[in-house]
Amino acid sequence: MKKLLQKFGVAGIVVLAGGAAALAAGPAGVGVDQSGLCALIGQMQGVFKILRTLAFVGAAFIIAGWAWGYISSGKFEMEDLRKKGTGMLVGFVLLFGIGIVLQFFLSSAGLELIGCQDVILNWGNV
Repeated sequence: MKKLLQKFGVAGIVVLAGGAAALAAGPAGVGVDQSGLCALIGQMQGVFKILRTLAFVGAAFIIAGWAWGYISSGKFEMEDLRKKGTGMLVGFVLLFGIGIVLQFFLSSAGLELIGCQDVILNWGNV
């Protein structure tokens, strides 16, 4: 488990470093051409909405399956919680986090942050 958390930590650092490098290039529209990214987001908005929904539904099924296992068995064992609980909790947090990030970047504030105001006008039509 410790190695897995270290890998997630390294992945988080890579994501933050990449985001910082992208933001260091300047705000959208100031020396940075965002037209390709905005066109990609506009064309794949349906896919992003499906991924967002699946992430939230997956997180809900993980927690519901875990709870149903304890409800149906009628017994609680701490060892079972240690074996399955940590993995399920990490899975839930990852899926829920992906859903939250996608929700933000699919919102008007997220699209304005990356400089894709023109995509916002057509967002609700799909």
